[in-house]
Amino acid sequence: MKKLSISAIIKRKNTLPIMMITAYDALFARLFEESADLLLVGDSLNMSFGGNPDTLSATMDQMIYHTNAVCKGAQNTFVICDMPFGTYTNESTALSNAIRVYRETHADAVKIEGGADKAYLVKHLVDNGIAVCGHIGLLPQSVRAEGGYKVKGKSEEEALSLIADAQAIEKAGAFIVVIEGVKADVATRVAQSVSIPVIGIGAGNGVDGQVLVFSDMLGLYEPFVPKFVKQYMDGATAVKQAVATYTQEVQSRIFPDENYVY
Repeated sequence: MKKLSISAIIKRKNTLPIMMITAYDALFARLFEESADLLLVGDSLNMSFGGNPDTLSATMDQMIYHTNAVCKGAQNTFVICDMPFGTYTNESTALSNAIRVYRETHADAVKIEGGADKAYLVKHLVDNGIAVCGHIGLLPQSVRAEGGYKVKGKSEEEALSLIADAQAIEKAGAFIVVIEGVKADVATRVAQSVSIPVIGIGAGNGVDGQVLVFSDMLGLYEPFVPKFVKQYMDGATAVKQAVATYTQEVQSRIFPDENYVY
């Protein structure tokens, strides 16, 4: 499977929907590579893998470590590295950290959260040779400031603001934008307002593709299942059953038998 180029990704606008999924290590990246168009090394790993209540404590070193692993596991897939909270507070900080991603990993792009207010950062990165994926709507890195995870696009004012955000991010040079936690009809309007692909998560089916956190869609993360997540398998139960069987076989000396010894 040939890695998609940025131009090929943009050409998918209004054609074949784009499948994006998160990945945090080489093991799962290899498993996803056969089907995924894009892999996102999301700072969501801070919650599903790190056990933290939100994404805010993820660090640049963590993201680079996991991005390296994903790039090694899926060498033929376009990989996007999430820029964690506090790593793009101004132009110089954003560029310095994005350069680290490019120098220390084989990531193809970085992702930053924010709309029109962050467009100047997107432009600065793009002007310096960094490909950028935008992220508008519900912003996980703003969860404490906003007092929780709140659905966006509930009013016409919010809808127009989201359209302006997407257009500003596109004008700044982003090649794609994620839209999260937005009313479906509004997300559709946003997608129709720009010429770059809009990838939804909790934003309905009228956009140009979808992204899900893999531990959510595989049913591995038990503490909380967002309303927008469809679980394609009961991974947690399958793993628990397998480990319980292993335990029983170890304790009863069924494993290892003659088939598993030298």
